[in-house]
Amino acid sequence: MQTLESEPVSLTTVFFSEVAGTAMLLLLGCGVVANAVLPRTKGLGGGFLMINFGWGLAVFAGVYVGWRSGAHINPAVTVGLWASGAEEYAPGIAVAALSTLVYFAGQVLGAFLGAVLAFLAYKKHFEEEADGEVKLAVFSTGPAVRSYGWNVVTEVIGTFVLVAVILLFGNTPSQLGPLAVALLVVGIGASLGGPTGYAINPARDLGPRIAHALLPIRGKGSSDWSYAWVPIVGPLLGAALAGGFYQVFTTPAA
Repeated sequence: MQTLESEPVSLTTVFFSEVAGTAMLLLLGCGVVANAVLPRTKGLGGGFLMINFGWGLAVFAGVYVGWRSGAHINPAVTVGLWASGAEEYAPGIAVAALSTLVYFAGQVLGAFLGAVLAFLAYKKHFEEEADGEVKLAVFSTGPAVRSYGWNVVTEVIGTFVLVAVILLFGNTPSQLGPLAVALLVVGIGASLGGPTGYAINPARDLGPRIAHALLPIRGKGSSDWSYAWVPIVGPLLGAALAGGFYQVFTTPAA
């Protein structure tokens, strides 16, 4: 995902672009989960496919909002670009430790803010009686079967698919951009999302989990910090592998 102009941008622009894009992603992503699972919503019982499509459209909107920074809106995408051998994250932004940290900071803060906004949108429904795990599910992912090693494997595979295909999009003439990424996310959710809820994005899980811990949510229960490392480590590993795969796959034979 590249910016729509070739003029250099600053790290300040990158930071606020990633904050805005990731906040939009999480507002709509957490919002569709809230609509599907919280008591007395119009979308209650909408099911997993409704959530898949909602997250896909959330990515679609987030990419457009965050276009000035290249719309990574996901630390895994940033890591994948770094591992692919890219020289720039965005015009004028070299791949380096400082720029990488700026992307990460913007993404986590944006994810936190987007989750808070989703909470405010559904405030009265969070006040209804519901299991704490249901309310946590609005914010962060959790395994259908808790097995940390295999949960990590699932996140590695899902994120590998996400990042590898995004990198390969850059070599195709279609120029579908955000729509292609949105459909990819829908496909990953429908195909690989069952075991862990497909975080495939460390900021998407960590920022909202922090919001869940801090917000005054009635009967919210635990934020499940014992699982929180899985949707961080798994996606980062998957992204690094995808970047390496891209380098090998696209390097011309000698």
